[in-house]
Amino acid sequence: MSRLKAFRRVLEQYADVADFVLVYIEEAHPLDGWASSDAPYQIPKHRCLEDRLKAAQLMHREVPGCLVVADGMENSSNAAYGAYFDRLYIVQDARVVYQGSRGPEGYRISELRKWLDEYRHRADGGDSPRNVVVHE
Repeated sequence: MSRLKAFRRVLEQYADVADFVLVYIEEAHPLDGWASSDAPYQIPKHRCLEDRLKAAQLMHREVPGCLVVADGMENSSNAAYGAYFDRLYIVQDARVVYQGSRGPEGYRISELRKWLDEYRHRADGGDSPRNVVVHE
């Protein structure tokens, strides 16, 4: 949640060249687990899909205009993307073209900005299709 403001700024800055999707996975610091005192929301462990969907709705409030989806309780998106708990991806034509390192240490919004800047430059020159999908 703490990185959502920076992600929202990227979403606003690059909406012309990318579609953004936030995949909400299991809570990194649940209230009834490894809690964080500086977390903006106190979210308990998800016991069912309804719990996870409620938490995803909180995320959506933080990034209006971004498609927010929730991983299922079997955590298949988390496993497939190795997100545990923050990770940035860019997918183009059903292929991963940018894979950020695992967060929180490897979550580098500056790398995402650099990739999108380079992509925008190529697209403006006619060398690239006009849209990519950014997963957070």
